[in-house]
This record gives sequence, C-alpha cells and structure tokens, in this order.
Amino acid sequence: MGEEETAAAAADYQKYCSLCHGADREGYANDEAPSLRSESLMRSGYPTHILHAVAYGRRGTPMGGYFDEIGGPLNRADLYRLIRWLKEQVGVDFIDLPLEPVSGDVELGREVYEIHCAVCHGDNGEGDVGPAIGNPAMLALTTDAFLKYAIEHGRDGTQMPSFSDTLTVDEINGVTAFLRSRSSGWAVEKPILRSPPPVDEYVLNPNSPPPEFELKDGAYILSEDLDRILREERRLVLLDTRVPSMWQMANIEGSVPIPYYTGNFDGVAKDLPRDGTWIVIYCECPRAAAESVNFKLRERGFKNTAVLWEGIQGWVALGYPVSVGESLWSGSLP
Repeated sequence: MGEEETAAAAADYQKYCSLCHGADREGYANDEAPSLRSESLMRSGYPTHILHAVAYGRRGTPMGGYFDEIGGPLNRADLYRLIRWLKEQVGVDFIDLPLEPVSGDVELGREVYEIHCAVCHGDNGEGDVGPAIGNPAMLALTTDAFLKYAIEHGRDGTQMPSFSDTLTVDEINGVTAFLRSRSSGWAVEKPILRSPPPVDEYVLNPNSPPPEFELKDGAYILSEDLDRILREERRLVLLDTRVPSMWQMANIEGSVPIPYYTGNFDGVAKDLPRDGTWIVIYCECPRAAAESVNFKLRERGFKNTAVLWEGIQGWVALGYPVSVGESLWSGSLP
C-alpha cells in the first residue's frame, strides 16, 4: 500500500475500530473485542472472513456492520483498504483454506466442547473470556476449515490456545462439526437438513399468487421484501449462484444451487419456468455472481428476474433465517 492509502486506513481504524479493539490492535479494550494482531487470524481469515465481519458485523454481538450499503460509514474501497492494512500490520501471508465441509461426529464434538471450550466461550457459545462462537451469523458465514484452523492453531495474542497437541484429529473434527450444527441457533434440538430440490420443485408455492414488490434500480430486490414474500408463501424461484459447497454451509430455504460458472446455461434455463414466475437470484459478495446469472437469464428472454441487493451476507447480517445442506452432516446428530 502507498503512503496515502496506509494513512487513510490507519485513520479509519482509529476512528471506527480502536475503541473496542484497542489503539494498537491489542484487543479487549471494550466489549470483549478480540486482538487484531493475531497471525493465526490473519493467515486464515484474510480476506473473506475478516472482510465480511467488518462489512456486515456480527448480529447478536456489539460488532456492527460498517458497509455503507447497510448504513455504515465505509464503502467497498474503504473496506478493502482497511483489511489490507490490518494484514500488513501483522506481516503474514494468508493461506487459502478449502471450502469443503469437515466430517466429524457431532455428539463427540459436543462432549469435547463442554470440557475444553465452554469455560471461555460459554455453555451456549454466548462468549465470555472468548468471543461468541455460538453466534449464528458468524457460523453461517464462516467455513469449516476456518473454524478448524482456529481450534488447531489457536489465536496468538489471545487466550485461545492451540489444541493440536491436546485433542485428537477426531475430536477436532467433532468440535468443528458440532459448531457447524449450531448455525441455525444454539438451542436447535435437531437441525433440519435439506438436499437440493429436484427440477419439479424449483418453483416455490406453485399454486400461490405472484409476489408484490418494487424493483430497486430495475434489477434488485431488498432482503426485507424477499423475507416478506417467503413468509407470505408467494410463487417464485430462488437461485443460489455460489459454489455449491457454500450452499451446503448455509442457504436461504428453498433455494436451488446453480453456480454462476455453470457451463451449459441453456440447459439450466430449460429447467426454469417461462410463464412469468419471478426468479430471485443471490450470491455472496453481495451481487457480482448473481448479476452475471441475471444477465444470462435476461439475455434468454426471462423478464421477471431480480437480484438480492444485500446478498446472503447482508441477509444473514440483517437477521433473516438460513437453512443448511445435507452433505455437512455425519456421525450422530444432537
């Protein structure tokens, strides 16, 4: 980063972050905000996890969202500049963690959590000495590999130790799977597991009337409108355009995983209704992949299409519900 960018990012940090994370990123100045000096955090969390946490916050915790699209003070360029600065201050290279789910015994993980983790993170993941890892927004938007890396390597600069020499591989995988099982809320007795819908179930509520909402800028639907439409059980198709492993982690219930990079898009289009049914499309970042799919659909004559303005990151940050895919689960369920 150049001198001007560095100075601007440092100023943003002091203005928006230092109150809780400390003037020198040492952490725990207020509201149990963690240290941002941790090499482990920067290696495993940069750029995606850290960016999402800053942009959309952690609903249910004191960490708010700073992205201007949800009412914060920072635009996209500001956010990227800030997280680049944070990484440069630590001075480490990030690692590219896999997206594949971690397979583990959930019941074993629950037992290990109660013995080794609850003392710092709380019986229900509510946070105490350690952060609130039972936060559904955090769990819905972080990969299994990110969670597992923290368990294995700890968080230097914090009280979170490495458990690589304390727990077995099966125990670490079990804790990871247990935490994932809490993505829909810590008190859930048994997660509702869903496989991708078959073609004949792409249309949600096929016998219901169409949704009523106003398009933003001729192309977008707001999360509050989509949530209302889903609760009203209106007729529509919901497409998740992310890599399917992300759909497995957390998705908007009823969505069809059709990744943006699908090669035979004409084949995909043949499976979608051409009778005027609304097709709502979402992705992660928050709109790029969804916009590319929307363009392809409109290019092929689909008129009633809309992109979710906030993406699933914003959807979760605003408190709207998600469900989980079937392939994440193995072993016994709580």
